[in-house]
Amino acid sequence: MRLLIKNGTLVTDTRTFAADLLLENGKITQIIHSGVFSSTPDRTLDASGMLIFPGGIDPHVHMHLPTPAGYSSDNFLSGSRAALFGGTTTLIDFVTPHKGELLKDALQQRKTEAANCLTDYSFHVSPVEWRPSMPDEIRACVEEEGIPSFKVYMAYKASIGLEDEDLKKVFHAVAKAGGMVTAHCELGDEIEKLRNEFVKNGQTSPEYHPLSRSAKLEAGAVKKAIGFAAEAGCPFYIVHVSTANSLGFIRKAQQHGQKVFAESCPHYLLLDDSRYQGTFEQTAPFVLSPPLRKKADNRALWEALSDSTIQSMGTDHCPFMFEQKKAGIHDFRKIANGAGSVEHRLSLLYTYGVLQNKISLNRFVELTSTQPAKIFGLYPQKGALSPGSDAYLVIWNPEKEQIISAQTHYMHCDTDIYEGFKTQGAPEYVIAGGEIAGEKGRWTSAQRKGRFLKRKI
Repeated sequence: MRLLIKNGTLVTDTRTFAADLLLENGKITQIIHSGVFSSTPDRTLDASGMLIFPGGIDPHVHMHLPTPAGYSSDNFLSGSRAALFGGTTTLIDFVTPHKGELLKDALQQRKTEAANCLTDYSFHVSPVEWRPSMPDEIRACVEEEGIPSFKVYMAYKASIGLEDEDLKKVFHAVAKAGGMVTAHCELGDEIEKLRNEFVKNGQTSPEYHPLSRSAKLEAGAVKKAIGFAAEAGCPFYIVHVSTANSLGFIRKAQQHGQKVFAESCPHYLLLDDSRYQGTFEQTAPFVLSPPLRKKADNRALWEALSDSTIQSMGTDHCPFMFEQKKAGIHDFRKIANGAGSVEHRLSLLYTYGVLQNKISLNRFVELTSTQPAKIFGLYPQKGALSPGSDAYLVIWNPEKEQIISAQTHYMHCDTDIYEGFKTQGAPEYVIAGGEIAGEKGRWTSAQRKGRFLKRKI
């Protein structure tokens, strides 16, 4: 299909300009400011008054994630559909092996689970233990499978987290293989001690969730992990940074030339720990880790987006039905941990960032698409509006107003942590592989299938 998009305003991480686009065979083939294209299109879209962005890339989602409360409520089909409706056309999820399972075997199983994904997708692989074969397994992921990023957990040591000596070994093995470590940074031993003490004292409601996972426990883990990365000479990406306490360590490492990247999520910009005050029904949907912080942390994170201390915006999308959350009604430690926002990432950041002059329009594109593509080895295939780039893009209506609600969102979840939020700006068309996947809020591409993407950083 040849698709011509006329009269729009193209927005990249560095430029904003008027031009027409021709898409052919899943690629952007021509960009011209005036004149006639070399071939006749099959369809023409008039994008007058619209902005055109490269398709969003969410580098941090958890679809069909197994937990004690059951799988996260969005599988790859429902979650990717919600992502597309929100303007995100590429997802990076996770491979979390069982203890004793080879990394490549776990990766193949995850590919099978993602077979019905509607967006393009890739994975980070998580070493959840250390064994003598791990350096070779990591190298095989990088060289044979096109997976160069590896997620480690400094919390959750009873299941998937690693002790410090094993963390160091992973950093060294990944560095040697030419990859990157990403990390969930919280000091797990201290957290477990606090959680257990609260419950022992009868303090079991959701308000004790943030009290057991304080900002200093995140920042202490960030500092420690940056040191491990420096010692190993390994590129390092810190997921879901939530607090001002962490930013000082990140800035210092970046200023010293260390290859350290930081990600945050919309909920750490727009929500705060007052959400943990109220009934279980009111507060349990906001139980996620790290927890929501103070308003001062919201402000510090916006500043870090503006000054480039934070390079990318993910969502940590991991929704659960309220019935799943109720597993912890008498013990906050058992509340299904996570929330959904893959559908809302672009509209929230546009409304509360761009329109409130906290970030520029070009910075918006950089955070939601271009930098994730560059960091994780997808650029310029993704994250760009250039001849030869993949034809995955969003035609954005800057005037469209909506009110977020669990009654109308596309995510498979019966609650929404942004319930009642007003947004301005939404996709008018979502283009995936040169085809129109979404048009004015309607799904138009029921048969499309996403592609697994091999990456190299």
